[in-house]
Amino acid sequence: MGGRSAKSALTKLELKIMQVIWKRGSSTVAAVQAEVKPGLAYTTVQTVLNILERKGKLNRELDGRAYVYSARVSEEKAIGQSLGDMIDRMFGGSSEELVMSLLKSRQIDAKRLAKLTEQFSKGKGDAA
Repeated sequence: MGGRSAKSALTKLELKIMQVIWKRGSSTVAAVQAEVKPGLAYTTVQTVLNILERKGKLNRELDGRAYVYSARVSEEKAIGQSLGDMIDRMFGGSSEELVMSLLKSRQIDAKRLAKLTEQFSKGKGDAA
């Protein structure tokens, strides 16, 4: 699972902006700015959108005088990439180490993990 580039990783602000695009669909800089953070400069939002376009996360199309940005990557795929990046960085690529860390830190208990495993193996991968 190694070999991921930093290019695929999303910063907190990039993720927040992607969440707006996933929720709203195609959007202009002004529309994203209105939803992201109060007081965040238009030019900052524009810069981040352009970075996301260069990273291959967004498409950009000129509509009149404004660019409209749309997701090129699904939320599910972005979550998978980010999770993979974190597992590589924090756990040496070992998802087992991630699970052990969750158990040790009591983020999840063994009973809940067993229940999720059972649900997943029955084909109910969307367990809460």
